[in-house]
Amino acid sequence: MDKSEIISVLNDWNYWNKDITGVKNRPIYDKKIAKFISKDEIVVIKGIRRCGKSTLMLNQIKTLINNGVPKENILLVNLEDPRFLNHLDVNLLENIKNTYLEYLNPLAKPYIFLDEIQNIPNWEKWVNKEYELKKSFLTITGSNSSMLSSEIATVLSGRYISVDVFPLSFNEFINFNNTSVNNKLDLVDKKIELNRYLENYIKFGGFPKTLEYEANEIKELLTTYKDSILLKDVVARFKLKNFYTLEEIAAYLLSNSGIIQSTTKLKNNFRISFDMARDYIEYLKKAYMIYEIKKFDFSLKKQNVNDKKYYSCDLGLSNIFRVPNTQTRGDDLETVVFLELKRRGYEVHYYKTSNDLEIDFLVSFNNTIVELIQVSKSIKEEKTLTREVTPFTKTIDELKLQKDIKCTIITEDNSSTKENIEILNIKEFLLIF
Repeated sequence: MDKSEIISVLNDWNYWNKDITGVKNRPIYDKKIAKFISKDEIVVIKGIRRCGKSTLMLNQIKTLINNGVPKENILLVNLEDPRFLNHLDVNLLENIKNTYLEYLNPLAKPYIFLDEIQNIPNWEKWVNKEYELKKSFLTITGSNSSMLSSEIATVLSGRYISVDVFPLSFNEFINFNNTSVNNKLDLVDKKIELNRYLENYIKFGGFPKTLEYEANEIKELLTTYKDSILLKDVVARFKLKNFYTLEEIAAYLLSNSGIIQSTTKLKNNFRISFDMARDYIEYLKKAYMIYEIKKFDFSLKKQNVNDKKYYSCDLGLSNIFRVPNTQTRGDDLETVVFLELKRRGYEVHYYKTSNDLEIDFLVSFNNTIVELIQVSKSIKEEKTLTREVTPFTKTIDELKLQKDIKCTIITEDNSSTKENIEILNIKEFLLIF
């Protein structure tokens, strides 16, 4: 591409001569990124495609401008622009920067935002060069496995700060609907609308764009997301030929979110090899479509060989695969809780006692087990309450945990306390913290 073509593309995406409008704030992410944006480390924003990473970049650009940074000191590059399609290599990045410097002539160290950097093969070579020369503040986003912590650590060698982005939390979801909850009284005053929002959140998920669509249009939108993720971030990246099997495994794992699975079970269900089943699970994890949690054991070797639980990244994607009237309420609540724990930065395992009683979530922070959590639609029936409570004592004894470790049951029932166990309504868990 010559310089006139490059500057034309850049001018379309940048805000040198226009204002940024129509973007929604996501305060938790915005504040976290803003802390690092002017440091010399590379800021890496990663997460599933369409979860809002590009908007977070725009929020940072808007903040920089509001704080007095000249517009010409900021460069945004959308590496999914089709005009770049036949030129996606490291030389393109160098040509883009040189063209920007020539036309905009920034007077200070520029802020460079590279959106969907994984489209450039060997992108890390250019990024590392920029880092070593300290010639720009770099923020990059990505949607697939090249942005996973393990791979980023290898290619950027500790030069980066990572921010994991998820689809909207329930708190963000109601904020995007111009509603907020600041205390427990708000949960009472706004009970009807919060119940309605929770139903929509569980049915349609938290991809930000879904809030701009009518209910009868959302399934089609989410289907395009699913196709884009599978085709761009799995099939193209890993050069797969069997799209049908990949989609079938994705459908199975997403629609059965939170169910204990084994690679052997998937191998038998889909009549494929063990290696293919294992690899396809890995590919879906690397595209951020599913999350894996292990059965807790003090032996890491045993954790790795035990059966895993897989959670959907978003219930909207799960529901496009499900047949009508499938009863998944309990599993859906469990998925919502799991994703919220991940957003809050906890490490999560499940646990099974020696007599096969299950704890949904064994929650750790800084390598310390801090809480045991059960999730249930309702525990009003004595039989259900007993089923959820009994594993706590057995787990504490087997793992030799502190007797006063926090034990919580998250449910749609009203919040209360029962024998030192906190019964927590799910809306209170999601909105009051």
